[in-house]
Amino acid sequence: MNSWLSKQIWQSIIGILLGGVLCITLMFSVIPNALAINYNNRSLIGEDFSNQDLTDSSFDHANLRNSNFSHCNLVGVRFFSANLAAVDLTGADLRFADLESTRLTKTNLNNALLEGAFLTNAMFDGATIDGADFTDVFLRSDIQAKLCKVAKGTNSITGRDTRDTLMCP
Repeated sequence: MNSWLSKQIWQSIIGILLGGVLCITLMFSVIPNALAINYNNRSLIGEDFSNQDLTDSSFDHANLRNSNFSHCNLVGVRFFSANLAAVDLTGADLRFADLESTRLTKTNLNNALLEGAFLTNAMFDGATIDGADFTDVFLRSDIQAKLCKVAKGTNSITGRDTRDTLMCP
């Protein structure tokens, strides 16, 4: 009987350990790449953040020139006064992101979703915006006119025409 009881105890212990390992493995497999990380005031030139979930992270005053944020979840991310020159934001979800006073010079915003983003005083010189969705984005009238000159395409996610979302004449 002792042998049977000992075997049952060991089977229970092994079962609990295996269950714990399984739970830990599942927990780490569903955690996104990054959660609300503070990258403020950092120099991150040429970094690859592509395909990551960076929801609610902060990049205020960061130098992100030539970095790759293509196909990122950037919902609610703060880029206040960041240098986003020549950054790839292709297909990025920037809904409700704070891009106030950012430098978006030669930035690729093709097919980006910018619905409800804050873009006051952002500089777009040479930016590409084919298929970008600017629904409910407040822009200065001179910036809006500049973007309307190059606006074309339809956003593949929302089906909205870039010119319509910019309210181009």
